[in-house]
Amino acid sequence: RQVHEVQSYMGRLETSDKESVHLVENEIQARIDNIFSNLERLEILSSKEPPNKRQNAKLRVDQLKYDVQHLQTALRNFQQRRYLREQQERQRQELLARTFTTNDSDTTIPIDETLQFNESLQSAHRGMDELIGSGTNILQGLRDQRVTLKGTHKKILDVANTLGLSNTVMRLIEKRAFQDRFLMLGGMALTCLIMFLVVQYLT
Repeated sequence: RQVHEVQSYMGRLETSDKESVHLVENEIQARIDNIFSNLERLEILSSKEPPNKRQNAKLRVDQLKYDVQHLQTALRNFQQRRYLREQQERQRQELLARTFTTNDSDTTIPIDETLQFNESLQSAHRGMDELIGSGTNILQGLRDQRVTLKGTHKKILDVANTLGLSNTVMRLIEKRAFQDRFLMLGGMALTCLIMFLVVQYLT
């Protein structure tokens, strides 16, 4: 229920005005902190469940933690984009409010060309920030999935031992987890390479 409430508040961020957006962000952060606190208690309580319910309870707590981590990342990305917009707005206002005198050497520069060049730089800057932010989110998501997969893998092995599965099935599970790890590392390496090439050739 608390996660759904935070998701509904996230939907209000894009429609909030400049005066109220800070209040909405603070409310979301407070609710996320409260959920993390409750998750710590849930982890303790899940460890006290009967053995036949313990694994399922831990898996549900891990899934909740994963969802909340994504909400925290989404909030930080929104705050970063808002900060960049406000910074660009201040720079635009400062440029428009700037006065020139007859002795000012800057008056020899065509104003229209300077404004156009500045807007191009700002556009490229925004594009790079969005690309880096997207890459960061992908990497963070991969890290979170790796942690979740490791925890799930350990729990599956525990359950398998409890049920007395054969060694052959255990080796197949470990082989699949090993392959998934290489796929994840390859994806991270490819993402970093793409980001490096974009930064190298677009800046």
